[in-house]
Amino acid sequence: MSLRYALLALLRVGPLSGYDLQKQFAQSVGHVWHAPDSQIYPELRKMELDGLIEGEEQTRGVRGVRRVYHVTDAGEQAYLAWMEAPLDYQRVRDPAHLRAAYLEGASREGALRFLNAHIAQWEGELEQWEGELARIDARDNPMLVRRLAVTPEADRERTIAFKRFAYEGLVERARIEIEWARRGLSLVDRLDGPAPTPPE
Repeated sequence: MSLRYALLALLRVGPLSGYDLQKQFAQSVGHVWHAPDSQIYPELRKMELDGLIEGEEQTRGVRGVRRVYHVTDAGEQAYLAWMEAPLDYQRVRDPAHLRAAYLEGASREGALRFLNAHIAQWEGELEQWEGELARIDARDNPMLVRRLAVTPEADRERTIAFKRFAYEGLVERARIEIEWARRGLSLVDRLDGPAPTPPE
């Protein structure tokens, strides 16, 4: 159900077509809640049936038509209720840590390959999220710009601070994962011995 509220969060900023909503999702909410188009569009249809959003056909160009979605009063109330409700934490499904628990079954090379790939993955995430922090500080994050445009001036600092807070958490998580995998590399060396020196 979190996808529904992520979409409501975006639409509360202003009406969007499904295509524009998908783009905004990828540039903001998608960093913390992945959802492909194949999930977004069916969820929009369900939300409309449930009365949380309303679609309006708009002419685009000479013959084109697009559907633009607005949050209804019911959607606004559902979003606010979700924000106030306790978070429903899900049990963790973490393939990397699952594999790490059984690395004794891997060869030295396989364990090193896995750990180095984990570091590379999270270094990429770290770079992306540090970039988002820089965009927040520069006020050129597209979704933040939209949010600030409809936020009363007195509330803008609060909006920026919580957006930054979310990405700081992502940066910290990436750094923890990188450090964890580096400790794994040291563990492989301790248990299996260092890599053999190539002959001269």
